[in-house]
Amino acid sequence: MDLYEHQGKELFAKHGIPLVEGSVAESAAEARRIAERLGGKVAVKVQVQIGGRGKGGGIALVGSPEEAEAAAARMLSEGFHGTKVTRVLVERLVDIAEQFYAAISLDRSAGAYLAIVSSEGGMDIEEVARERPEALRRVRVDPLLGLLAYQVRYAVGHLPGEAREGSAAILAKMHEVLAVNDATLVEINPLALLADGQVVALDAKVTIDDNALWRHPKIESLRSTFPIDPVEARAREAGLQYVKLDGEVGIIGNGAGLVMATLDVVELAGAKPANFLDVGGGASAEVMAVSLEVILSDPSVRSVLVNIFGGITRCDVVAQGILEALQRVTPGVQIVVRLDGTNAPEGRKILAQANHPHIVPEETMLEAAQRAAELAKAA
Repeated sequence: MDLYEHQGKELFAKHGIPLVEGSVAESAAEARRIAERLGGKVAVKVQVQIGGRGKGGGIALVGSPEEAEAAAARMLSEGFHGTKVTRVLVERLVDIAEQFYAAISLDRSAGAYLAIVSSEGGMDIEEVARERPEALRRVRVDPLLGLLAYQVRYAVGHLPGEAREGSAAILAKMHEVLAVNDATLVEINPLALLADGQVVALDAKVTIDDNALWRHPKIESLRSTFPIDPVEARAREAGLQYVKLDGEVGIIGNGAGLVMATLDVVELAGAKPANFLDVGGGASAEVMAVSLEVILSDPSVRSVLVNIFGGITRCDVVAQGILEALQRVTPGVQIVVRLDGTNAPEGRKILAQANHPHIVPEETMLEAAQRAAELAKAA
């Protein structure tokens, strides 16, 4: 679960991480009052669960309460990159001397955590890692031993001397936030050295492990403050395992492993998946109809890839279910169907005989992914 910045900072405050004074506003008038209280010169920041706010107009540095009110009004009315904005964070402007980056994240491949500190912050860390790798220091953190003192000293050792002590203290407290709250990511970008020598967190990105939320009822209750994506809500109502992604190829598969593999093959084919959707063990007409409704309700979808492996489920039944579903749903894009496993030849024959204008059958997963990518690009 990704927290809003202000919610992450509330966790930071509980663990003693230095912050800049600020408050949350849910209206433009409230943003103005907060700006007046903070002296007029403030930063107004949209509260969303996606990045790129600095480049995308989601952060406004203003010099008066009137400008803060106008910036908040714009953000609350226009949203941010298609995401509804229900609140903004208004913080006092500070005199920044230098900006850094610090994060601790879960590295599943290594079975450990990874702490990263960069001497350059306030920008995409991927760009820094690619163009100036010498600016980064990485430390593997054993989940049993925790972040050790010598690791902290090494991680901040390439920062300016006046920033090392404050940065080291914050990095240690970031690990506390991660361990105590079962987080998989704690990130500060930028971590700032102020003109007065203080090091503070100007941002907060915290991701909590969904599987551990039962241990943190107060954090779990924050879900009610997040906007509900109508597509995800529809999928949840139907009992489907659905996750919205950023691509253009809609994905329907049976079994989490197969769907994950399908996402990878679509990427390999040069396209990006628009979602993860697992219909589970069954693919009846009802399930397929709801799945297609969910997928096609996403305006970013340019093609759909249905990838079914028939084990217990028979492919001829799946094929019939797809055809019956298309009697209920009118697709505006092409649907590539790959069937394999039990009664796969019979299923393919049913689709071929139907000669449906929106169905494109393929025999292998790679061929299906390549066709879906081609159709998405041509749409």
